[in-house]
Amino acid sequence: MGYLKWIEIEESAPNWNLRQLKSCSENEDMLFCAVVKSNAYGHGVDEISSLLPSADWFAVNSLDEGLELRRYGIKRPILLLGHVLMERLPEAIDADLRLTVYNIETIEKLEKTLNQGVTCRIHIQIETGTGRQGLLPENVPEFIRMASGTPGLEIEGLATHFANIEDTLNHEYAEEQLRIFKEVVETVRESGVSPAVIHTACTAATILFPETHFNMLRTGIGLYGLWPSRETFLSAQSNGIPVPDLMPVLSWKTRIAQIKELPSGSYIGYGCTYKTSRRTRLGVLPVGYADGYDRKCTNSAHVLVRGKRAPLLGRVCMNLIMIDLTDIPEASLEDTVVLLGRDCNELITAEMMAEWIGTINYEVVTRISSFLPRIIVRRG
Repeated sequence: MGYLKWIEIEESAPNWNLRQLKSCSENEDMLFCAVVKSNAYGHGVDEISSLLPSADWFAVNSLDEGLELRRYGIKRPILLLGHVLMERLPEAIDADLRLTVYNIETIEKLEKTLNQGVTCRIHIQIETGTGRQGLLPENVPEFIRMASGTPGLEIEGLATHFANIEDTLNHEYAEEQLRIFKEVVETVRESGVSPAVIHTACTAATILFPETHFNMLRTGIGLYGLWPSRETFLSAQSNGIPVPDLMPVLSWKTRIAQIKELPSGSYIGYGCTYKTSRRTRLGVLPVGYADGYDRKCTNSAHVLVRGKRAPLLGRVCMNLIMIDLTDIPEASLEDTVVLLGRDCNELITAEMMAEWIGTINYEVVTRISSFLPRIIVRRG
């Protein structure tokens, strides 16, 4: 079956990246939690989860994402990173989903919800300086007392998240967060509670700081073959840290829906933001901002056609973009066009597209519409 626009997922890449990241740890028994929230960072959660046989755990943001993974037949532990509405806690318990908790109200609700013989495993998120969800260190002792005294409740994990480990070459702030977290871990253990799973390591921490590994790596962006930032890569290089060989997982493609000749002086697109200065062979592509192709690519991006760069002309529309095919006379109707990925010797990376629109590679891939088909391919 042919497609007008689609995503290709390289079959071997996700598990390859997982093994590369896991090799950053010297602990052969290190658990690996694959973060597949937000439709696996736009890559397709069904497809990606099926390509990760080496993942010990999966992590998602919401209850509905966790239930979706269970419907796909995933039996491995699934950690919910985000908040679950009190009224929906029974659904999470029934599906044997691990909960990330930090509100005392959640513990109180679970105490009323859990039936005899039913176990709910929780991971307590510690606020160490990111200013997002998490339990303040001074509130940990009382929280542990309540949680450990609730029948059926198992404190399985402790976790935190780093605020400034990716975007800088100075990691003093991350080191201070780690110090605070280690103090909390010791406090919890002194109370007689020994969580089985301690995890703080995102992709950058996994690569740069072995002391953050504890006994589970919880990585997202690197799993998809993307670096968290240029600074992370430079930090690894400059400090002599082995640099994992990450393989981009995703390519984004479409087809030429129309080709036509426009005379010099023709306006293209809404707002007449582009005016041709020569006779122009125009290609129309059936993709736009509704698909996640950012409107800020207007008059600044390019795509790949038959291994050559074709500039974007005019504004990105909801469902269409226009490209200049004048210098690619061999291009023909319904040719494949690469929006993101490789075509012969040319390449458009998520980082390149992020620069065009003033954002980060995370956003570029995550915003790709979930309605686009994801096709698993093997390039060999």
